[in-house]
Amino acid sequence: MKFLTNTSTDPFRNMAFDEFALEGLDVGEPVFYLWRNSPAVIIGLNQNAEAEVDLKYLEDNGIKLVRRVTGGGAVYHDLQNLNYSIVGPLNLMEDGPGLIEKALLSLGLPVERTGRNDLTVQGRKCSGYAKRLHKNRMMIHGTLMWDVDIEKLTRALAAPGSKLSAKGVESVRSRVANLKDYLPQFNGITDFAEALQALLAQEDSEIILAQEQQAAIDALADEKFRKWEWNFGHGPGSSFQNSRKFPCGTIEVQYSLRHGVFESLCFGGDFMGAAPAEELAARLIGQKPEMLLQVDTSKFFDGLRPEELLTLFR
Repeated sequence: MKFLTNTSTDPFRNMAFDEFALEGLDVGEPVFYLWRNSPAVIIGLNQNAEAEVDLKYLEDNGIKLVRRVTGGGAVYHDLQNLNYSIVGPLNLMEDGPGLIEKALLSLGLPVERTGRNDLTVQGRKCSGYAKRLHKNRMMIHGTLMWDVDIEKLTRALAAPGSKLSAKGVESVRSRVANLKDYLPQFNGITDFAEALQALLAQEDSEIILAQEQQAAIDALADEKFRKWEWNFGHGPGSSFQNSRKFPCGTIEVQYSLRHGVFESLCFGGDFMGAAPAEELAARLIGQKPEMLLQVDTSKFFDGLRPEELLTLFR
């Protein structure tokens, strides 16, 4: 199978690379490419970012959040996770995941497909995949966990109150598998990637993207995938509640977000303030939570800085 080379580890650009390969690459046969991301959580096309991940943990640990163009659930990537993408005409893309399964079996990994979109080894998940159709073309892309940081994976994907948060790191560790534990013949992820590349390519040739095509990918990354509107504003609405004690008193919030902006917002609690908090709530409807950074919140909550109040929404 012909292949592309993608050496970027920028998750925003890599999502753009996928979309460009699907929609902008006019090739009459399937092509594949392997790629990696620096630490990032990749959420599905239809997911709500606030409801699926611990955004505070991501922010504190320099983990990016990016929305992909395919459905499914949120996944954690780091440089010890190898991703694959296969793109081609629909009539030639009957069993993309089967190609990966066959290659892994050839490498000595006792892998099998289970559930909707998983690859497992000895009952433990090592890979998930998703797909997208565009006109008469299809893209299938997925993960291959080589030596992923399970603690960071668990904490990043554990939104407050979620089942994943309750299960904890050890529980997750028992249900997922890093491939390095099953393929000791490879000296690291680069060695593994080279072997997989050779099996999938089978002496076929590389397709070299022109400078203008690379520029188009860069533009797509900047104009779409790096934007707040795509990553946070694209998802469905969700309702939340939270409370926290501050020097001005306890503040409780109940709010709903739709497409990443406040659809409803109500403040409660025993806090002190010179101006009614409902005035602030009304002002924020239709705005992103980050709009708080432009408000003098101390009028509504004695002495409270905007960034402190914003922690109630993260």
